[in-house]
Amino acid sequence: MIATGALVLLAGCSGDDQPAGSAQPTPPPAAAEPATVELAVADGAVDVSPVTPLEISVSDGELEAVTVTDGDGDPVPGAVSGVAGDEAPEQEGADEPAGDDAPIWTPETPLAYDTSYTLAATATNAEGQETTATSAFTTVAPETLSIPSIGPLDGQTVGVGMPIRVWFDDPVADKAAVERHLEVTSTEPTDGVWNWFSAREVHFRPSTYWPENIEVTLDADLYGVDFGDGVWGEKDRSISFSIGERHVSVADAASHTMEVYDGDQLVRTFPMSAGGPEFPSRNGPHVVTEMNRHMVMDSSTYGTPVDSPDGYRTPVEYAVRLNNNGEFVHAAPWSVAQQGRVNVSHGCINLSTDRAAWFFGFSQPGDIVEIESSIGPTLSAADGDIYDWAIPWEEWQAGSALT
Repeated sequence: MIATGALVLLAGCSGDDQPAGSAQPTPPPAAAEPATVELAVADGAVDVSPVTPLEISVSDGELEAVTVTDGDGDPVPGAVSGVAGDEAPEQEGADEPAGDDAPIWTPETPLAYDTSYTLAATATNAEGQETTATSAFTTVAPETLSIPSIGPLDGQTVGVGMPIRVWFDDPVADKAAVERHLEVTSTEPTDGVWNWFSAREVHFRPSTYWPENIEVTLDADLYGVDFGDGVWGEKDRSISFSIGERHVSVADAASHTMEVYDGDQLVRTFPMSAGGPEFPSRNGPHVVTEMNRHMVMDSSTYGTPVDSPDGYRTPVEYAVRLNNNGEFVHAAPWSVAQQGRVNVSHGCINLSTDRAAWFFGFSQPGDIVEIESSIGPTLSAADGDIYDWAIPWEEWQAGSALT
């Protein structure tokens, strides 16, 4: 009986009033956080570049719809990129999204200058509740729009010495901003660098002459770029050109000979006459810029009056221009007796008519004529046009706004 009573007592102290095996009550689910939408362009922003990325940041939700409208309320076609997942947000003129970066709305055609736009983006949280952010902004109204001129021309074939040259009608105050948008690519990559000759002119060349037989493209993506001082890029430009055969000639004023190379092969050695003591030829790599089957050599074009003691106005044939200071390779039948013996020209390379005719047919713009051993100075800015290869590479690199 004692044992039985103990068992009853233990049974009476076995726990609380909750039935054995029952579950704890489940707390109610927490409410989902509302989605947050942030737009990179602030509401009310003015003087916005028309190419500013319209970034959209979403947290605690998914982007569902993006629209951009102009000042008249008309939709602007575009697409969102960088959206994770399988579905794109609804948008006017949308394409398939791509990439995992922050979403960016991109118009089918660039936004215009001096125009009002409204960007609206809607996201939903886990419960499908919507959050919408809007930003009304106005693009910049430039004081001046600038389109660069570019050489070589699109589709042109040039020699291995032709730099890319870009000219601007208005001075560029922010050279670095412009240079970042001048992209050069080639089928054989080079170490080329831009060099600013002035606020209106910038050139691109490699450390040595271009490789022969390659294709080169310049993409000048300057629309929407702030040049500074109220000047903005008016449009993008792209040109592609070819580098032809490597033609480099060496005109030695001391030996009075010109060696002509086609690639690495010496194909001609000509007796010649360079600039005499009063008008010595410039030393350094000269770039062929044009060819004239017939022309009149006029001393007044470089500052010497025709009627002065040193002036002249002489018709010549097969004139291959080397700079803007009056230096050419051309036919000079009057100096054949001196060619190969003494320098008597006004700075030009004189050849016999038949040799000048051959060289004229061999040459193309962008070919190189390296003049050496002249008593004259080195080619420089004083000689105009292209003296790029006479600038040491270290100095050339220092002329980049991005150095």
